Order: sequence, then structure tokens, then C-alpha cells
Amino acid sequence: MGVKMPRRIAKRLSISPERRKINDARKKGRSPEAIGRMITPLNSHQKVERADFFCRVRDAFHIFARRSSEVLGTAWAFIGAIVIIVVWGLTGPTFHFSDTWQLIINTGTTIVTFLMVFLIQNTQNRDAKAVHLKLDELIRALRGARNNLVDLEKLSDEELKVLEEQFTRLRERSQKTADRVSNVRTPGKV
Repeated sequence: MGVKMPRRIAKRLSISPERRKINDARKKGRSPEAIGRMITPLNSHQKVERADFFCRVRDAFHIFARRSSEVLGTAWAFIGAIVIIVVWGLTGPTFHFSDTWQLIINTGTTIVTFLMVFLIQNTQNRDAKAVHLKLDELIRALRGARNNLVDLEKLSDEELKVLEEQFTRLRERSQKTADRVSNVRTPGKV
């Protein structure tokens, strides 16, 4: 005679692991789309296709951001912006300085500013990453350098603070040494 198992445990054991995952997802409030993806997982071709699409979009944005920053960072782009503002100002009397006339420049500058934030941030991120990689390579190549300074940008704020304090103490020590050396070399000067 066997031990009688509670019904809910017996029911749970009789369900397939896949079905158990789906039930757990429903209990957690997952969306039907997410549950659908659990039932029909992506095959490797679909995963590669999805990753390939996102890679292409990311690469296209990088190219667009780089070229835009090259073009929009020139003196000609600045002159073009000034011309637009001058033309807008000169058309004020024609439109009786109406609210619509003001709304045009306000809307235009808002849209351009909003979009430029993303382009500038992308360009700065790429430039900063390139500088960090170059510095990391220099640190790695130099014999006396501390290799633990490679990937410094990934440290926490506390770790950076400790490192900053170490460099401050190092600078103070070297300053004291330099002061002592200069006093020894020129004993007669006051």
C-alpha cells in the first residue's frame, strides 16, 4: 500500500515541464505574446535573422550619426542655421509676427534639438570608447604601468573614488619630493 499524494502535487507532477512553464508565466502575469514565444520558440534561423536585423539597424544608425556629426559640425551648417533664423526673422512683418509664425521656429528648433541629442550622444559614446581602448592599449603596452587600470571606466563610483585618492596621495608625495629636490639644488635662494 503506497502513500497517498495530495491531489495538487500529483497533478503538478503529471504536467509536462513545458506546460508547467506556461502555467507559471500566466500566474506571473506575462503577456500572451511572451507565452506564445515560450510555446513556439524561435529556431536558429529566426534568431539569426532577428539579430541580423538589429545589427543592421544599429550599424545604419552609427553610420548616419557619424556622417551627420561630420556635416552638422561644420561652419557651413552653422551659417545655414543663421540664414534660417535671419529668413524667419525677416518674414515676421509679412506674417504680422503671428503665433503661427513663432510656432514654426519653436517647433523646428525643438525637433532638431531632440534629434541632435541622440546623434551627439551616439557620437560621444563611440569617441569615448575609442579613446578608452587606445588608453587601455597604452597601459597594457607600457612595462611599468598598472594593468588594473585597463577598463577603468567600468569601475563603480566608490572604486573610482578610492583610485582618485591614491593618485592624489601620489601627486602630493611627488610634489613634496620635487620641492625638496629644488630646495637642495638652490640653498642660497629664498
